[in-house]
Amino acid sequence: MLRKFLIYLSQAEWARHMARNWKLTWKVASRFVAGETLEEALNAIQVLNEDDINATLDHLGEHVSTREEAVAAAGEILKLLDGIDRTGVRTGVSIKLSQIGLGTDNAVCEENLRAILERVKEQGNFLRIDMEDSPFTDITLDLFFKMQEEGFADHVGIVIQSYLYRSEEDVRKILEKEGGIRICKGAYSEPIDVAFPQKGDVDENFDLLTRIIMDASLELGSRISPDKRTPPIPAIATHDEDRIDYAKAYAAEIDLPKEGFEFQMLYGIRSDIQRQLVAEGYLVRVYVPYGTEWYPYFVRRLAERPANVWFFISNFFRG
Repeated sequence: MLRKFLIYLSQAEWARHMARNWKLTWKVASRFVAGETLEEALNAIQVLNEDDINATLDHLGEHVSTREEAVAAAGEILKLLDGIDRTGVRTGVSIKLSQIGLGTDNAVCEENLRAILERVKEQGNFLRIDMEDSPFTDITLDLFFKMQEEGFADHVGIVIQSYLYRSEEDVRKILEKEGGIRICKGAYSEPIDVAFPQKGDVDENFDLLTRIIMDASLELGSRISPDKRTPPIPAIATHDEDRIDYAKAYAAEIDLPKEGFEFQMLYGIRSDIQRQLVAEGYLVRVYVPYGTEWYPYFVRRLAERPANVWFFISNFFRG
């Protein structure tokens, strides 16, 4: 019931208008969104960099419904890349393919993705393709593999969600091509025939995938790039302290250097853990979202898992 209500609020124009004019909403959301403009986001990343934290920058946007909207969204990402190149901040870029045409016009999506990766490669940066809900998994992976084959392998990575039954097989296929992988638990509402329904099983699979990509990193000698924009093969994306401790212990067990993997977290969440990990010598990268579409982003994050309501509220107070 709460999830349905939050989804409704994320789509309701009256709620968006009210929220954008209600200072308290922005006060809460701004802890997790780095502003509405690119300059605000770049400034936020500069602060993170000064604390020896790297970043992944994401321009927030809705699923597009026309070719023109997809092309415009891709244009904004190109501007974002130019801003990074101009300022020299240590950040890569993350995109959802639905923002640049996937599900609306897949041919346009591919054209846009290729154009973005050409700019990424030209500027020596790194693009992480985010993973959406399960109906998009196959086509997202297909485009990722195609971009690897077209010469962008050193500049593109993918996200895999540990709550999907298929993820171990997908991870092994990606590693055959030495692809970079960001492991997260997954936050969409998925049917029981494609995803683990129990948290314990999701956690267990997360740890399994962590072991697999760490083993690959050790075997391949994967390291973060000198400019720290391109991460090593394993990106462990979690705020779960048990998962973090497990990853640290397994890396120590196999003698994987700290430069051979990194932890990834969300902007504004568990900054205390981020600072602690940096102090211990681990690599930390923070996902930094920005843009005028912060309201639907924020509410949908809550709707993906209603438990996030308490998660965000508690992190607002704890830092």
